[in-house]
Parts: sequence; C-alpha cells; structure tokens
Amino acid sequence: SEKLYTASPGLVNGLQARTFGVWTLLSSVIRCLCAIDIRNRTLYHITLFTFLLALAHFLSEVFIYHTAALTIGVMAPLMVASFSIMGMLIGLQYLEVEALSQNKKKN
Repeated sequence: SEKLYTASPGLVNGLQARTFGVWTLLSSVIRCLCAIDIRNRTLYHITLFTFLLALAHFLSEVFIYHTAALTIGVMAPLMVASFSIMGMLIGLQYLEVEALSQNKKKN
C-alpha cells in the first residue's frame, strides 16, 4: 500500500492494506486455476473479470479518488491488467472456436 497509494498515504490504513492483500491473493489463486484448466470457460470468464476489476480499481484510484499517483508502483499493475485483458480477449476467440468444433464432432 505504501508504493501504490502515494498521493494520499494518510487515507490508507492497516485494514485497507490487509483487504487489498487478501484480494491480491484471491485473484492470484483464480488466475493460477485458470492457467491449469484453460479450457474451462466459466473459470476463463471469471479470470478475465479479475483483470477488469484490477484495471478499474487502479484507474479509479488515480483519476477519480486521487489517492494514487502514476508512479511505477501503479503503472506496473495497470500494464499487466491491460495486456492480460487484451491477451485473454484474443484467447477467448480461440476458446469459442474450439467449443464449436467439439460440438460439431459430437453431432
């Protein structure tokens, strides 16, 4: 929290930092599970949603609430979330094509 919320560090308390840590742990578990079972469409969508939430969170902290400045501590997660969203959206097309081809094989 000290490297992220540099614009208003007085607004960040221990509870908020711990909540952010639990969120980070939960999202990393979801992302690892998706990496293990990449063809699970529901898990894939949930993982994509975690990146969208992360992007929305960091953008809102910088541009709406002004609690974070555009430092490397904020730019790194913004770039990871952005590139991951783009990659997952591209991968989603292949996941849908694969599902369609498997349905044709069954019929």
